[in-house]
This record gives sequence, C-alpha cells and structure tokens, in this order.
Amino acid sequence: MQVLILVLTYLIAVEHIGIMGLEMFASAETKAKAFDMPLDFVKLPNARVALANQGIYNGMLGAVIIMVNLLLAGQTLKIVLALLMLYIFIVALYGTFTATKKIFFLQGLPALITLLLILFF
Repeated sequence: MQVLILVLTYLIAVEHIGIMGLEMFASAETKAKAFDMPLDFVKLPNARVALANQGIYNGMLGAVIIMVNLLLAGQTLKIVLALLMLYIFIVALYGTFTATKKIFFLQGLPALITLLLILFF
C-alpha cells in the first residue's frame, strides 16, 4: 500500500507541475480551453499575470511534494503528505465552487483518495 501512496503522491506532484506549465507558458487559447475561461479574459494582461502567479504556487506545491517524498520518512512523511493532500483537497473544493467543476475530479478527488489511503494504511 505504501508503494501505491508513493506513486499517487508523485502523480499529484507531476500534475501540479503540469498545471504550472499551462498557467505560465501555454498560449491564451490553450489556457482558455484548459481552465474554462473566456479567451478575451485570458488575453488580458492582469489575467495573464494572475495565472502566472497561480502557476508559481502550483509548481512549488508539486516541488514540495517531491521533496517531502525524497527527504522525509516514516510517520513524519505520512503526516506531511496528509496535510498536503488535505490542503489540495480544500483548494480544489474552493475552485470547484468558484471556477469550474472539473477541478474537483482533476485535483480534488485524487488528493482525497490519496489522503484516505494515507490515513487508513
């Protein structure tokens, strides 16, 4: 079960780094499609800056998950990963209600499943 948890946490980390790539470097058309936003909005300078800023957060979250897996072990690893998965789930819930429902399935559900596995195994 520990291997499954490890794999899931790495997949979630890679997902957040991928989201960073979209938010920071993708074309306006790709961003609009990926994040269910109007193209005119995504092209606005303030929206581009806000998405890039959000990208930094997602990328750092992915990097932290990877570093935690590499540097911590045992109960400490379990606690920190549980807190990170809880954080991702809460943020995904907020995004589900304020941005798009697909955030729940793409970010919230994987984090929730991983959190439950961490807590019960």
